[in-house]
Amino acid sequence: MAYKIRDVQPDDADELARIYSPYVLNTAVSFEYEAPSADEFKERKARITERYPFIVCEKDGILTGYAYAHAYGPRKAFSWTVETSIYVDRKCRRQGVGSMLYKELEDRLREQGIVNLLAGVAFCDAEDEYLSHDSYKFHLREGYVKVAHMKTVGKKFDRWYDLIWLQKKIG
Repeated sequence: MAYKIRDVQPDDADELARIYSPYVLNTAVSFEYEAPSADEFKERKARITERYPFIVCEKDGILTGYAYAHAYGPRKAFSWTVETSIYVDRKCRRQGVGSMLYKELEDRLREQGIVNLLAGVAFCDAEDEYLSHDSYKFHLREGYVKVAHMKTVGKKFDRWYDLIWLQKKIG
């Protein structure tokens, strides 16, 4: 069966939590310390989909990843700019899932009149057991460019990590 991209549904919450939890608990990819529950994912889905797309990729009925956009800032002048997030099941990485999700997300955002995509990516100069350069390199391959590098802004696993902001113009 081929991969299928679709809108997130409330009953996807358990699978979203399953995909995201290892990133929270075992990596510095996410700066969250506690993995959100399925109920928290239902709330996040409800907030996000009021205005922006939240999509999932599935294969054989199993979620392989998800992506969404949310407001960059509350001021009206930011109405054409969003922050994007993407997470792929760690067993499904390097199979094109991320690229498929971002392509669909970008198409939908472009239809909404969005012009700028921003992505915040955790970074460290030397990769360690909690953080590789995979997300940074993925975003560069997807056409994002580095626009800011903030040093030692997130602390996790008793280590400091940087935050790189990347931008992609789609409008």
